[in-house]
Amino acid sequence: MNLAEYDGKYVRIRDTYGNDFAGRASYGSVDLLKCEWGMDEDGVFIEDNLICISQIELIEEIVPHGTAELRTENLVLRRYRPDDAEQLYQQFGTDPEMYRYSGWNPYGTLEMTQDAVRRFIESYNSEHTYSWVMDANGDDVVAGVIGAYDYSNGQIEVGFSVGRGWQGRGFATEALKTVLAYLTKNEGISCVTAWCAAENISSRKVLEKSGMQLVNTEKDGLIVDGRVYDKMIYEYRHS
Repeated sequence: MNLAEYDGKYVRIRDTYGNDFAGRASYGSVDLLKCEWGMDEDGVFIEDNLICISQIELIEEIVPHGTAELRTENLVLRRYRPDDAEQLYQQFGTDPEMYRYSGWNPYGTLEMTQDAVRRFIESYNSEHTYSWVMDANGDDVVAGVIGAYDYSNGQIEVGFSVGRGWQGRGFATEALKTVLAYLTKNEGISCVTAWCAAENISSRKVLEKSGMQLVNTEKDGLIVDGRVYDKMIYEYRHS
């Protein structure tokens, strides 16, 4: 059994105790495990679980669905965790610019943020819910969030936000391109939509750089905190 060939792939493992594990595999070499844990065999990590080769009864590659971990050049798009709440509150809840054009702020207080994170985590049981944290370099640093919601008849809406301190690095475009490809190619969703206020130039640039096409502009289609904006509607379809 060559465990190294499963590195970075989605797998399902059954160990000799009858436990099942599924997720992205990270290979642990003999040298690594001997240095860190004093073991004389290799193994694989799935999240925080280490399964040594002597404990593996079955390992097989699988096709991921739902909010699967996705990787880009600079980001790990991963599921929400309870301990993300503090960073989300500080990055988004305390900065009015983060919801200037949407009026939607689920992170207004730390308690609201904790409740929002809990709901995101609970939603992972739903087949067509996709909610990711943009983890900068996989270091548990929340740079932004991206998700797709309200799936119906082969269509879904995508939204994203990047914290002010992480803007200007191309993270939103990087994440959105990856999510669009995943939703259309892997999940078989035929149309992904998005919208933004006409004055939100940065979001418009991200949508367009990611390959989304402007299909409609609703005059005075958005009212946020008493201000009226034209609403620009975009679509992405995998060719």
